[in-house]
Amino acid sequence: MTDSIFGPGTLLGPEPAMLIGGRRVTTAETRSVENPATGEQLAAVPEATADDVAEALAAAAAAQRAWARTSHPRRAEVLAAVMAELDTHAEELARIVVAEQGKPITEARGEIGGARLFLDVALGNKYRDVGELVAPNTAGEQIAIREEPYGVVAAIIPWNFPAAIFARKVGPALMAGNAVVVKPSELTPLSALAMARVCQLAGVPDGLVNVVCGEGRVVGRQLVEHPLTSMVTLTGSTRAGREILAQAAGKVMAVSLELGGKAPVIIFPDADLDLAVGKAFEARFWNCGQVCTCNERTYVHASLHDEFVARFAELARGIRIGDPAADDTELGPKVSAAEWDKVKGLVDGAVAAGAKVVLGGDRPEGGRFTRGHWFAPTVLTGVANDMEVVQREVFGPVLPVLPFDGYDEVIDWANSTDYGLTSYVFTEDLRTAMRATDDLEFGEVYVNAVGPEQFQAFHSGWKLSGLGGDDGRHGYDRYVRRKTVYLRYGG
Repeated sequence: MTDSIFGPGTLLGPEPAMLIGGRRVTTAETRSVENPATGEQLAAVPEATADDVAEALAAAAAAQRAWARTSHPRRAEVLAAVMAELDTHAEELARIVVAEQGKPITEARGEIGGARLFLDVALGNKYRDVGELVAPNTAGEQIAIREEPYGVVAAIIPWNFPAAIFARKVGPALMAGNAVVVKPSELTPLSALAMARVCQLAGVPDGLVNVVCGEGRVVGRQLVEHPLTSMVTLTGSTRAGREILAQAAGKVMAVSLELGGKAPVIIFPDADLDLAVGKAFEARFWNCGQVCTCNERTYVHASLHDEFVARFAELARGIRIGDPAADDTELGPKVSAAEWDKVKGLVDGAVAAGAKVVLGGDRPEGGRFTRGHWFAPTVLTGVANDMEVVQREVFGPVLPVLPFDGYDEVIDWANSTDYGLTSYVFTEDLRTAMRATDDLEFGEVYVNAVGPEQFQAFHSGWKLSGLGGDDGRHGYDRYVRRKTVYLRYGG
């Protein structure tokens, strides 16, 4: 399966290359990309130099000037062509995601479908209001407030959805009249390179979409601090967001940050337990738990706690773990050894502090799981709310379950972390649902439902979960700035 992602006629070609100003660019220095299911090298990807970064930004700036003068309907036509080309290569793109990221092929196909929807929502702005008129002080004059693109956007994307988040940022950025330089994660650069090739095949003008690869603290920093960069958008860790915010401060530059999460699931005593167990299970194991909206901690009313744990653990025991390329696989590996070690450390730390492992806690049983970065579905009880496993983002298939007695107690616990992205509430009482919606300090609240988020809405975090977002009309607004024009036409 992995061999077929390279070669003549494939999106990646015989070997991976960056896209700069419409040209395939390779470098002497490369970085290894591994298959997380086996730990073996999958590819060697060019490592951008400072000159490569500068060239990509210059190409973007040159292309953007003409693009900004095109109409919104024309921009929408280009994005529609990208969608059509994406449809043509959907299965190949999904296989690339599986090869480098490790998620099951069914989830990877869903990710490519998500990429298409992000583009669809973006091109929906083709007839949007692009400004407003404000009442002037005197007759014979007009005050217009216009939307304008920023110019060159640096888009730094993560490894957990390497194709979908490419589209999530490139779609609205192009629709708003910007050019983009994408810096993918060092762990999953192939999906971004393939998506850029899709854009090229669809006829996106050269220079509007560029991809440079390399370490975030080197290449990412060069992108942020370069004078041609007018805006930076990041989906990634809180650590990376803090560093980018500090780097951008000197330029007083527009920054959009979608960062980590620590989503609580709260199950009140009157909840539909069948629904709550099923949805809590679903929301924990997406992409091996490597989603910022995943169920990271579940608070269950004490009257339901034991039954919830028993039923949840039974479901978790039945997860099909195996080859991510197989259609019946439900759980793949963690993306890297470092990520595996982080999850293992959090589980072991919780156990040392008194938590009980109901299920899992290490690699799955079987010789096939001794290589690669496999972690078994894990359920912890006897957990205190101040433990690291409850306060810190795990980003793996591990669920701590905590009983609670009262409303105020569980709301305080849910709000106790530094994160504020997504939260989930299960109750059959409207008063409880609305009260919790008021009191939870999160950018998203789901009631008797779980994600993923709908792309026409707005996915945005509070606190250390970020500033801004890319979805819907509010996300589009992040990619435009405003210019006020005073026009005097009277005598």
